[in-house]
Amino acid sequence: MKVLMSGNEAIARGAYECGARFGAGYPGTPSTEILEEFSKYEGVYAEWAPNEKVALEVGIGAAVAGAKALVTMKHVGVNVAADPLFTVSYTGTNGALVVVSADDPSLHSSQNEQDNRNYAKFAKLPMLEPADSAEAGRFVKIAFEISAAFDTPVFLRSTTRVSHSKSVVVTETPVPYEDRTELRINPSKYVMVPAMARIRRVEVEKHLQALREFAETFPENRMEINNTEMGIITAGMPYNYAKDVLPNCSYLKLGLVHPLPEKLIRKFASLVKKLFVIEELDPFLEEQIRAMGIEVTGKELFSYTNEFDPGVIAGAMMKKTDAAVKLPEVAIPPRPPNLCPGCPHRGLFHVLGKMKTTFVAGDIGCYTLSFMKPLEGLHSCVCMGASIGMAHGMSKALGEKGRGKVVGVIGDSTFIHSGITPLLNLAYNQGDAVIVICDNRTTAMTGMQEHPATGYTLQGAKAKELDFQALAAVLGIDSVRVIDPYDLKNTRTVMKEELARSGSSLVVSRRSCVLFKRRYTETRKPLRVNVNKCIGCRNCLDLGCPPIAWRSFKDQPANEIIKNAKKQEGNSYIDADLCTGCTLCRQVCKVGAIEEVE
Repeated sequence: MKVLMSGNEAIARGAYECGARFGAGYPGTPSTEILEEFSKYEGVYAEWAPNEKVALEVGIGAAVAGAKALVTMKHVGVNVAADPLFTVSYTGTNGALVVVSADDPSLHSSQNEQDNRNYAKFAKLPMLEPADSAEAGRFVKIAFEISAAFDTPVFLRSTTRVSHSKSVVVTETPVPYEDRTELRINPSKYVMVPAMARIRRVEVEKHLQALREFAETFPENRMEINNTEMGIITAGMPYNYAKDVLPNCSYLKLGLVHPLPEKLIRKFASLVKKLFVIEELDPFLEEQIRAMGIEVTGKELFSYTNEFDPGVIAGAMMKKTDAAVKLPEVAIPPRPPNLCPGCPHRGLFHVLGKMKTTFVAGDIGCYTLSFMKPLEGLHSCVCMGASIGMAHGMSKALGEKGRGKVVGVIGDSTFIHSGITPLLNLAYNQGDAVIVICDNRTTAMTGMQEHPATGYTLQGAKAKELDFQALAAVLGIDSVRVIDPYDLKNTRTVMKEELARSGSSLVVSRRSCVLFKRRYTETRKPLRVNVNKCIGCRNCLDLGCPPIAWRSFKDQPANEIIKNAKKQEGNSYIDADLCTGCTLCRQVCKVGAIEEVE
């Protein structure tokens, strides 16, 4: 049956069709939907792990027990999982293990733009890269086959455009599930102490050599010989873009991007007059092809940064050839991101932004957007969990100069991911900083996924709910308090009190995400501005809440009577259709001009 699927949906479907029934991962755009979709199939087990390292270790355990295990994460998640990744390359697997790395060229939702093809080379693992949804579904099946045949984990690399774009996939009847799980005791293969790791290190090279030979005849590494004046070597989504712009050129389209088929590349190079490599981000293919002694043009034309599109490729190729067609330029107005109407983080960061002498070490989450005007309540963002470690390090480095001036903020899911250890470090090493967990009761930024503090698993089973207050007390934090960020007065009071005291503090800022399917908050009436009370002070605009806007008197509806028209230029206006009734604007209004809609 033909179905329109995203790349992520196709990966999930392909894994299910080939008999995989075990999945683990940590949500992260653009990978999140893979495990969400996989978890819906009958007879599968899927879980969100606290972080990517744990997810991979869980997957390794399942594979060693004989299962076909799928592990999913975004590109920066592989950094977290790198420790077990490099060693499972040595041990191999008993069943099969496929690790999906969803890269993010152009940093659509990421703090960096790394090219994870380098991980395949570094960890000495094979890597497949699909160009569309159909290939994504097909390649994950091939990845499981390669993993089982060569006793190695296999990378499947996607990018944002492959993960989230949709194309036609021909679904197939899933193969009958075979339970091949069993315990196999084999210490010489799985206990990586130096003596045995040295032996397994040799096995890794044997596997790589066998994979190099396999790559030469792998059918997804295919030549398309057309006009031989120009040959292009490419892989993944750039293949589609290049074909749009240069349909008559010859192509070597690589499906297996590590290890490379050297003989096939040499053969293709011999058939064309000019050879180009079109690849996003690093010159991963180009450098290896140059190392083969083959002359090729790549990054001298193409950028090292950002994702490509047909226009990028057309513009780059025009520098070297007359073959490309210049595409029309389309001006797209900027659309800066913003916290949602009624977001509970807004109240907290409105308070923190007013504390001008306080440094707020930030983390990865929706709340990272609070660094922008008008909130300006966050001053750093490095990686998951860094806020707590940075706050501790700053307080120690500054000493008395930093007394009562350092705050670290972290989301609830991010705290579980990688904040528990640095919080323990803060307590153990007697740090002097205030840590705030922005607890909105879900993993909001990636689409409302469960985590150990929500009380539910990925597949909806009721679970034990992690108690942040109890955990902090056990870790040795001196003071633990809970606030409602919708209450600006109390939030301000608690933050000032905790910054004034010495020692380590944890403040749990608890209020459910307004978009959350399982709401912890009451339904509230939307608000409106009484234009006859508004004095145009613009305090409410400092919240940066999307429903609140400024309206000059010349734009006022003709039927509104405005008493203060001679004293001001205009007033605030609230779009009741967007307002969630959080009341933050009412709390900052000094003249009582904001009221409930009747």
